[in-house]
Formats: sequence, C-alpha cells, structure tokens
Amino acid sequence: MFNFLFKRVPIGRTLIRDSTSLLGFLQNPSSLKYISSKASRNQNPFVVSYLISSCGLSPAAALSASKKVGFESSDGPDSVLTLFRNHGFTDAQISSLIRKCPLLLVSSPTKTLLPKLEFLHSLGVSSPIITKILCKDSKFLFRSLENKIIPAFNFWKSLVGTLENVVIGLKREARFFNCDIPTVARNIAILRENGVPESIIVSLLTYYPSTLTPKNDMFKQMVEEIKQMDFDLSKYTFMSALSVFTSMTKSTWKHKLEAYRRWGFSEDEILLAFRRYPFFMKLSEKNIKSHLDFFVDKMGWEREVIITHPQLVGLSLEKRILPRCSVLRVLRLKGLVKEDLKMGHLLTKSEKYFLEKFVTNYRKEVPQLLDLYKGNISLLGLGYRIEEVWKEPIVQYSNF
Repeated sequence: MFNFLFKRVPIGRTLIRDSTSLLGFLQNPSSLKYISSKASRNQNPFVVSYLISSCGLSPAAALSASKKVGFESSDGPDSVLTLFRNHGFTDAQISSLIRKCPLLLVSSPTKTLLPKLEFLHSLGVSSPIITKILCKDSKFLFRSLENKIIPAFNFWKSLVGTLENVVIGLKREARFFNCDIPTVARNIAILRENGVPESIIVSLLTYYPSTLTPKNDMFKQMVEEIKQMDFDLSKYTFMSALSVFTSMTKSTWKHKLEAYRRWGFSEDEILLAFRRYPFFMKLSEKNIKSHLDFFVDKMGWEREVIITHPQLVGLSLEKRILPRCSVLRVLRLKGLVKEDLKMGHLLTKSEKYFLEKFVTNYRKEVPQLLDLYKGNISLLGLGYRIEEVWKEPIVQYSNF
C-alpha cells in the first residue's frame, strides 16, 4: 500500500529527504495511521512520491499538496524545478514554494513562469531578491504580465518617480502588482484632498504600498478616523498610523485595545501611546502580554514609562530587553550605576552605545558581563537569588 513512498530516487536529486528520517516517519505508528487515513483520498500516489523525493516535502505535506495538483509524468515538474534552480532558488526555497503553491509544478515554464522572472530581471532586481519576493508572494507568477503587472508597474513608477523606489516597494509588497489601479488612484486623490503632502504619498507607495489598496469608502473612513485622533497628516506618523489601520479589521483593533486595558491602560493613554508610536497597536496580543508582563509585573514599572516610550513594546524581549535589563540589574545590585537610571530610555539606545557604556566600560568590575549580555549565563548563574533577579519597588523606575 505504501510502496510509492519508498520509490528509489534518481542520483543527483538534492532535494531528497534523508532516507533515515523518512523511514523513521513511516515506522512511527501515528504517522502510518495518518497516511492510512488520508491515502484513500489521494488519487495519484506518483504525485506524492514526487513531492517527497524531488521537492523535499515531508510525507504529510506531500499528501496535503497532492490534493491540489495532479500529473502522470515528471517531465513537466522537472522543467519547473530546473527553471527555479537556474534562477538562483535554493533547495529550501523551492521546497517552500511548492509546499505553498503546488500548482507551480503544472505551470508552463516558458509561457507562465519565465516571462515574470525576466521582467523582474529587466528592472534590475537581483536573483537573491527575486527569490525572496517570490517566496513571499508566489501568486505573482500567475498574474497576467500584460494586463496586471506591466500596467501596475507603469502606474507605480509614474507616482514614485524612480525605478529604485518601485523595487523597494516590490520587495515589501509584490501584491501591489495585482492592485486595482482606479481604486488606488482614487485613494491617492482622497489623501490629496485632505492635505497630505506628495512626499508622504510617495513614501506610502514606496514603503507601505498595500495601504493604498482598500476600497475607497473604507479608505476614506480610515483617514477620517486617524484625523479625529489628532494626527498631523503632514507628518510621517500619519503614514505609520495608516499602515496600522489598513493591516487589521475593526474587530482586531478592539481586541488590541482590550489587551492594553487588561493592564490598566485607559483609552486616552492607549491613544496617546499610539500617536507617539503607531506600531504600538500593530503588535500581536501575545506580544503585548509578554512585554507588559515583564515591564509591569517583573520590573515593577508604572504605565507612564510605557506611555512615554511606547516603542519599548515593539522591541525584541529576547534579543534586546532581557539582555540589557540583566546587565543593568547586575550593575545596580553592585552599586556601579545610579538607582535612578532612565531604563526606558536606555532600552531604545543603539547597540553600540549600550555595549560601550554599560558592558565594555565595566568589564573589569564584572568580567562575566558580556556573557550575561549574550545569554551565555543567567543572573541566577551568577549567584543571585531568585528574589533579587527582577522586581524592585516601583519608585526605582519612576524617573524614566
């Protein structure tokens, strides 16, 4: 029944899964049960075998993908994989592409795929960037070059002025090439009617092109709501706020408000932080919870610190906040720095500044400080008691 999964793979297939791993998967009772339950729905065992051996998909992913694509010969799919390899795609990238969009395997390499790749190359986009763009948005390869991509490109370039700006926008949002041009044109007119300067419009099209694609009525309402929040439409914070608004539904917005309210923030405080740092409202609820749990519960900070420095919630907890707070905590416990350190401010400073000021500067007094900063050792590993690690009286951080 499962003979097709043991198909001998031709030499030179670099995408083949490790045979030991594959055998281990098949010997696992839960895996066999899964395949058995799904096999009856699969109409073409050859496709599953090909997806595993030539495209690097796991047996489970191959079974799922096989429901979306069908072929009896490897000739066509092989030519697709060869085309991608010849244009700089790595095995991992090809595997990811096929897993996301199995229909690529039955597309015409010369009529459907190659023209799009050649078009991107004609813009001066390098192969590494092309692979990243297409791995992010494989649907680009199925859009009409004549009816969608080229008209959108000409429209885009006429607005942003340079090919370089188009490429920047393309790397961020390849979906813009599928936009409805009249809708985008009307949204730009709405911005102009509201006094948004051309420099902001060009920046939106370059760095946040998808913000200009919503339906006109919805877009007009978003702009009006942002105005009512006292944003200056001539400033770049408006651009960020519009990006946040167009990235989520009203329901999601309400969930984010509720997440902050659970930590005692009033709506006025939330909106103040949002005006200062619009991406304050783009963070996931999980991110909001983890950061505020650390700042409020573990560090004992007042909400005012977060409202003054809302960008703190957007910093990486693992890569920046924990390492820096650990270093500053040790220096405070050893009496090497003042108790009224402006912690919120220091977390936003550059990496170079922080390392020189608080790590390199104290390497003689605390030889293990760099290891602590890099995460090679913990505060507990340095001999501090659990009650000494984080929380202190709130007054210690009232001077932010």
